[in-house]
Amino acid sequence: MIYYSYGYDMIGYGFIVIGFLITLAADIYMQSTYRKYKRKENTKKITGAEVAREILSKNNLENVYVVETRGSLTDHYDPRQKVVRLSTDIYNGTSIASVSVAAHEVGHAIQDKEGYTFMRIRSFLVPLVNFGSRFGYIAVVLGLIFGVLNLAWAGVGLLLLILLFQLVTLPVEIDASKRAKKELSRLRLIGVKENDSVAKMLRAAAMTYVASLVTTLTEVLRLVLMIVAQDQDS
Repeated sequence: MIYYSYGYDMIGYGFIVIGFLITLAADIYMQSTYRKYKRKENTKKITGAEVAREILSKNNLENVYVVETRGSLTDHYDPRQKVVRLSTDIYNGTSIASVSVAAHEVGHAIQDKEGYTFMRIRSFLVPLVNFGSRFGYIAVVLGLIFGVLNLAWAGVGLLLLILLFQLVTLPVEIDASKRAKKELSRLRLIGVKENDSVAKMLRAAAMTYVASLVTTLTEVLRLVLMIVAQDQDS
C-alpha cells in the first residue's frame, strides 16, 4: 500500500509542476505580447475609450457606459451595471493593445445585448462557483484529515463547478475577440495592416484562460489522486 501511495504522490506533484509551468508560460506570453503592442501606436491614433464608445454607438448600446478603472489589465465588462471598465493604459492609450482590449470588452457588451448563450450560462454559474470555491477545498481537506472520503469527494464535486465555469468561459472570450476584430475592421478603426497585430494581441489574452482551465484541471486531478491514495491505504 505504501508503494501505491508513493506513486500517487509523485503523480500528484507532477500535476502541480505541469500546472505551474503552463500558467507561467501563458503569463509570460501574455505580458510580453502586451508590452510589445503597448509600444505600437495605432495608425488612427484613437484611444481605447474612443474605440469602445464608437463600437457601442454603432451597435445601439448608448446605455452602456465606458469608465476608467485602476490597475493594469483590469479591464472587464460589468453586465449588471452595464459598464465597460478600462484600465488607465487602455482607456487613454492609443496603442494596438489599447484598441484590441477595449474592443474585446465591448464584444462582451454586444454578447449581453444579444443574449449570447454561453455568457448566460456563465452568469448562471457565478453564484454556484463562488460557493464551490469557498467550500470545495475545505470539504476535501476535512474529508482527508478525518477519513471521511465521501465528504472529500463532495468537495471535488464542488471544485468541478470551477472547472465547468472556466470551460464555459473559453467560448465567451473567443467569441468576444472575434466580435472585436470584426467591429474594428468593419468600422475602419484600425488600418488593414494592423489586423494581424490585433489578432496576436487577442490570442495572447485568450491563452491565459486556457492556462487557467488546464491548471484547475491538474489541481482537481491531484486532489482525486490524494483521495484515491488514502482509500487504498485504508
